[in-house]
Amino acid sequence: MQSQAYDAGKPAQDSAPNESDAQHIRAEHLRLLALAEETPLEAFLDSLDEQGLLPGWNLARGPEAGLVMIRGRIGGQGQPFNVGEALVTRCCVRLSKEQDILGCGYVLGERPRHAEMMAVLDALWQKPDLAPLFDKELDPVLARALQARYEADRAQSAATKVDFFTMVRGEDKD
Repeated sequence: MQSQAYDAGKPAQDSAPNESDAQHIRAEHLRLLALAEETPLEAFLDSLDEQGLLPGWNLARGPEAGLVMIRGRIGGQGQPFNVGEALVTRCCVRLSKEQDILGCGYVLGERPRHAEMMAVLDALWQKPDLAPLFDKELDPVLARALQARYEADRAQSAATKVDFFTMVRGEDKD
């Protein structure tokens, strides 16, 4: 099942977000970063650098490529089974001046630059003063691009759809 793209028009919640909400929001942010093309990530980092908002960072891990086991369940239920392996690239960075902020990035395939940019953006998003900038400028752009890609994939799939129907054979007539 395909997840829905980020909805920038969601109404704000009246109550303060709890830890579970924060984890869900971060997971959605990381999903958008992982599925995004590299070009908008580079452009956003360049704009932060031009504004003087991009601090230095140190690699805590990677970027490094490796295999992960993909698991599945028939119909989303039942006993899990191993579907196969997938190549992923991971990277973790620590911002130079804030040693307590660690950003992580995991992307499908061997894309070390994408994983590093994702980790840097994740670390910057965790800074309270920069998070609104991401929510306002980056996430909606990535969500629109992802939605456009989903729509293009749906249109391409729909063009190849075959409608099967039951034919009545001549000898079956009474």
